[in-house]
Amino acid sequence: MTRHRSDTSAAAYAGIAPMADHLRAVVHKVLYAHPSGLTVDETCKVAGYARYSLQPRFTELLKKGMIRDTGQRRRNVSGANAIVWRATVLDRQEGAA
Repeated sequence: MTRHRSDTSAAAYAGIAPMADHLRAVVHKVLYAHPSGLTVDETCKVAGYARYSLQPRFTELLKKGMIRDTGQRRRNVSGANAIVWRATVLDRQEGAA
């Protein structure tokens, strides 16, 4: 099955793509700088971005294999358990040591 985007959807995607690249880099950089891992809320606080800007980037980075779920959970601002994420490049560096 082929996915078809409407012209407005395609234009919106083209407009957000450069910003999404930047935001993925922000998330990865923050997680890399915090090797013990961070939740989405913690990452947003450190980076100074709203949750709605960064939350989707976690899914994208996970699909690219650039971050992983540490298996740890911490309470987020709503009181729910949240995944603690870690940059996977750290795992490769530790394995090489």
